[in-house]
Amino acid sequence: MTLPKTPSFRLDGKRALVAGASSGIGLACAVALAEAGAEVTVAARRAEALDDLVTQLQAAGHSAKSMVLDVTDVAGTQAAIAENGPFDVLVNSAGLARHTPADDTTEEDFDAVTGLNIKGAYFLTQAVAKGLMEAGKPGSLINISSQMAKVGGLDRAVYSATKHAVEGFTKSMAIEWGKRGIRINTICPTFIVTPLTQSTFDRPERRAWIEDKIKLGRIGEVEDIMGGVVFLASEASSLITGTALMIDGGWTAE
Repeated sequence: MTLPKTPSFRLDGKRALVAGASSGIGLACAVALAEAGAEVTVAARRAEALDDLVTQLQAAGHSAKSMVLDVTDVAGTQAAIAENGPFDVLVNSAGLARHTPADDTTEEDFDAVTGLNIKGAYFLTQAVAKGLMEAGKPGSLINISSQMAKVGGLDRAVYSATKHAVEGFTKSMAIEWGKRGIRINTICPTFIVTPLTQSTFDRPERRAWIEDKIKLGRIGEVEDIMGGVVFLASEASSLITGTALMIDGGWTAE
């Protein structure tokens, strides 16, 4: 009998790009990929925050560099990826939320949220995939979506719409690029404690709503995302594409 061998979760020799890496989930994903052996390029608009992160990663013995990037600038993003790629792994954690009741949504807020969460995410993913195709390489592309891609939520009509859209283009891209060995998936977290979500947790009635909906009885931490991103980036998930990894504490189970 020949025993099967567990595929490796290691990312040694892989180049990873993490957009939205200056804080929160993106920062945690960058740390996770670096710990798994990847050479990580951290990208965001805030150069100082990126430099601090790179310094800490390098001090811990990891390979890391920074790239100032605004993914809403499509031409600039395409040029930066073409110049610095190809990247074997993409984690797109750049995102924006402006929560209001649906009848109070302004056109400005709608355009800002959709411009980053849909348009920016789409063309960043496209740019990394094109780099892989030109190099004839496989890859794993991961968009940080949300449990709100599967359900609705209070004051979240626009945000939820953008994450539903991310799930849609992820599935279509997976169909188109699968034969090239390019996998693309999403991670759908529940409410995670980050600077982006702190204002929600500061509202007692919203915090009570969240705690009631999460079946495991606790609010998410960024560490809850780290294992999932390494799994999807690695060969351990080599037959997984076009799907969503729910890290929601059971929120969407009902």
